[in-house]
Amino acid sequence: MYAAVRRYEGVTDPAEAARLVKGGFVPLMRQVPGFVAFYWIDAGNGVVVSTSVFQDRAGAEESNLRASNFIRDSLGAYLPHPPEITAGEVLVTA
Repeated sequence: MYAAVRRYEGVTDPAEAARLVKGGFVPLMRQVPGFVAFYWIDAGNGVVVSTSVFQDRAGAEESNLRASNFIRDSLGAYLPHPPEITAGEVLVTA
């Protein structure tokens, strides 16, 4: 499995961003082949972290592309800064 973790800072309205992500972005993630899971985490102080998990690297890379497009089209007012992205193979699950 592979995961993509995106850390957003300066989030202006985490609750509204979460509503838009749930209604618009999650359905996009579910369409990506190899989708396993998606998490949207409010870390407080204007920081939100998302984690996308896929069966293969191609899915994780596709999730980053779709995230970038979705933010540009739907979340720019809430996520004013580009995310810090970390991606790689999942070595341990529990």
